[in-house]
Amino acid sequence: MPVESSYDVLIVGAGIAGSSLAHALSTLPRPKPLRIALLERSLAEPDRIVGELLQPGGVSALKELGLERCLEGIDAVPVHGYCVVDAEDGRQVRIPYPGSHEGRSFHHGRFVMRLREAAKRASGVEVVEATVTDLIEDEATGRVVGVRAARKDASDGEGATDAFYADLVVVADGCFSNFRTAVMGAAGAKSTTKSHFVGAILEDARLPIPQHGTVALIRGFGPVLLYQISEHDTRMLVDVKVPLPSDLKSHILTNILPQLPSALHAPIRIALEKDRLRRMPNSFLPPVEQGVNTKPGVILLGDAWNMRHPLTGGGMTVALHDVVMLRSMLGAVQDLSDWAEVRNVLKRWHWARKPLASTVNILSFALYDLFGADDEELAVLRTGCFKYFERGGDCITGPVSLLSAISPSPSLLARHFFAVAFYSIWVMFTHPRRVPVPGTKEPVYATAGLHQYPFLLIKALRVFWTACVVFGPLLWSEIRWWAPADTRRRNGVLLTALLPVLAVLGGVVWTWRMM
Repeated sequence: MPVESSYDVLIVGAGIAGSSLAHALSTLPRPKPLRIALLERSLAEPDRIVGELLQPGGVSALKELGLERCLEGIDAVPVHGYCVVDAEDGRQVRIPYPGSHEGRSFHHGRFVMRLREAAKRASGVEVVEATVTDLIEDEATGRVVGVRAARKDASDGEGATDAFYADLVVVADGCFSNFRTAVMGAAGAKSTTKSHFVGAILEDARLPIPQHGTVALIRGFGPVLLYQISEHDTRMLVDVKVPLPSDLKSHILTNILPQLPSALHAPIRIALEKDRLRRMPNSFLPPVEQGVNTKPGVILLGDAWNMRHPLTGGGMTVALHDVVMLRSMLGAVQDLSDWAEVRNVLKRWHWARKPLASTVNILSFALYDLFGADDEELAVLRTGCFKYFERGGDCITGPVSLLSAISPSPSLLARHFFAVAFYSIWVMFTHPRRVPVPGTKEPVYATAGLHQYPFLLIKALRVFWTACVVFGPLLWSEIRWWAPADTRRRNGVLLTALLPVLAVLGGVVWTWRMM
């Protein structure tokens, strides 16, 4: 028979965000411990091709939540930075994390299972295997007061639909959220997908630099990301733009494999022969402030609310930092059924998370646009970005501190991004570049002559404008939600007009310092 249960907090989804939040809320010092229900469609170990690299900033957040032991016993691999490989000439540059910072890479499912185990052990947390079908709303106020869920019955796989009630409902059901639209309504943003990651596991592969994530820049196609996720397994993610080719294996073997380091060719061929390729959409979903014109009584968390390109491995880091802040802010709310107070928390949380979340969100797609260059201007920026890293010093420590969420700062990100833009233009004028010479097999490099400068000056303007077009909309997606729709449009035009001026002023000064 259907039953009804009542809790203080109800969490839908026992992934990274949901499981860590359940444990975090259980540790709040309150006169009466919270009763928390964590609902998950299947408690079997998940099998995903993303969410396998935790940046140092995410490791720090995990420690703040008291969950650092979840990285133990899962064959996790220390990560000390990145290696960027330029497929055009085989050059590579090491980008280490600063100081003693390190990340972790692992099989996603093993990490999730450890988080679930921590949630199960937490005081006041009940983990329920059930499929949530509906949000329950109060007919008079429209407030979400619970959910209906079908429990999984061990005997026949089917169970009765039960009602779960709570003072506060948190939806953390991932990138394919079933309730995102119901919660956000007309206020919600639309997710966009530029490409997919096509994934495979390589056995006993040798990466260019051990314990470093490898980003291979492929001519004419999106980047390839590789990182070791256990003693013998290395994850390979191939970015494939939409529309996807009909034969993904043939695409990888023909267009991607020849441009990767030769040591990876045999493991990739074996992996493609043994296993089926799997893919995940690389979606962008900007965060819209909750509590304003959204469903009362319910909060979205994790990928259900905010997504960015997984190239930089920042998704779990953002989710864990969101949990750290949300735990602290909700801890000050005495009555979680008081939506006015919770709504104030959501407003503070939305802006408190901006330095880290906005930096990771913007950087993920800005780097993707550069690394997956599909036009002449972006190709100039990609070359300049690689050479910027080759300079070393702050040209590495600054960007990698942003990438790893050690020093989150949108202003620092803007400074380095436009320094890359101006340095790319400088490189275009002064550095030898590959030139086609009929009848020669070996690449020929030459520096631009004075007679080419008028053309290059026009191209430089196009490159600079392309940088503004890449960065501006991403920045605007992070700051626009404070304003009404008509004001957003006006401010968007104003920002687009001002961004080149601000970039010129900041970029010239910054680039001059580097010369």
